[in-house]
Amino acid sequence: MRFALCLLPLLAVACGPSGTTSSTTDTTTTPTAPSATQSAPTGATTEGDSPSAAPRPSPPTEGESMDLAASSNAFATDLYAQLRTKEGNLAFSPASITLALTMTWGGAKGETASQMAKVLHLTGGQDAVFEAAGKQLSVWNDASRTAYTLRVANRLFGEKTFTFEDAFLKKTATSFSAPLEPTDFASSAKAPETARARINGWVEKETQDRIKNLIPSGVLDTSTRLVLVNAIYFLGSWVTPFPKASTRPAPFHGSKGAAKDVPTMNLTSHFKYAAVDGLRVLELPYKGDELSMTLVLPDDKKGLPAVEKQLTADKLSSWIQAASRAKVNVALPQFELSPSVYALRNPLSTLGMPDAFDERRADFTGIANPTNPSNRLLITQVLHKAFVKVDEQGTEAAAATGVIMGVRSAAPRPEPIVDFHADHPFLFFIRDVRSGMILFVGRVEDPAST
Repeated sequence: MRFALCLLPLLAVACGPSGTTSSTTDTTTTPTAPSATQSAPTGATTEGDSPSAAPRPSPPTEGESMDLAASSNAFATDLYAQLRTKEGNLAFSPASITLALTMTWGGAKGETASQMAKVLHLTGGQDAVFEAAGKQLSVWNDASRTAYTLRVANRLFGEKTFTFEDAFLKKTATSFSAPLEPTDFASSAKAPETARARINGWVEKETQDRIKNLIPSGVLDTSTRLVLVNAIYFLGSWVTPFPKASTRPAPFHGSKGAAKDVPTMNLTSHFKYAAVDGLRVLELPYKGDELSMTLVLPDDKKGLPAVEKQLTADKLSSWIQAASRAKVNVALPQFELSPSVYALRNPLSTLGMPDAFDERRADFTGIANPTNPSNRLLITQVLHKAFVKVDEQGTEAAAATGVIMGVRSAAPRPEPIVDFHADHPFLFFIRDVRSGMILFVGRVEDPAST
């Protein structure tokens, strides 16, 4: 019997028993528990301990940062193409999913590793990619930063009686600050549910209670041997906040044509803006000027499907590069998105990595290499959940007036103002502007719905 390997990127990845399908509502059967005769994992922390983080590496070079962003963003738009057929609002973190899958790829071999690298658009060997990812994480987790909060955490929850490869444990701990936490999945029928509660509790803590119940009941079972979790949390304030007094109801025209009033924020200020390819692009920077939200709004109120269809990493980059500073009259609805858990097994298989989920073909012997091949690992499911909230909040602002006396001159020409009224479905991207990496991506079809 092949054992289950679970991925829970940030917003989360979960695993189910061997041979289950990818729906989070799947009914699962509990396989007979394998005999737990292996020794405890080497290099693991004691169950319940809070392991100390590995020393943080130096920041990535510009080339390393750009390469990581290019890979992650290409994967982001590929995955978006798979998920966009879902109705309603959409939100996920490609950075979170990429990190969790990259950790897993670090223990993949042969065709399994080749397929995963192609889907993730990874270039270079595993050691080089791990080193660069570790450096990027050190930048995101900068404890001295005060302008905004960005925290990325990784953890391995491994069956406490199962043996894992020392090399894999060392490099995930060093590069991803992802220690192995010994966990009981197999000692009894109740053990998987106890483990699920423990892992979900860790995710809730790391996401400030925004991501709850990442792993639904019944997903883990006694065949589960490893759950890899990545959690990402971001809290930022606009450089130019929206005045709360200017928020008022305004009609939003949903994808099905019906309009309904939603709380809409209003602000006129200078932002990067572009009108190109039948759409408008607006960049709203967060305090610290290292992250921003990029909004993509089609000119046609029913034009979002056409925009989604042509969305690629290169196309998005060209839209962003076309933007220049302008005075913009912005109308943006408040929204809070918390979609249900996304099961990514089928989308990832469709993108080109089916072997990772196949009992006969999966090769993760770099993670664990038991003597009996029937006890080797495969991925049973990848689960993901995101939370995004946008409102007026910003930092306290100050203003100063300078009275300059001089000679008279001709009256200045009024600066033109362009409109960006998001009164119909649009896309958003929360990006690290230093590298261009997309941290979160989403679609707002109904601001009044989660």
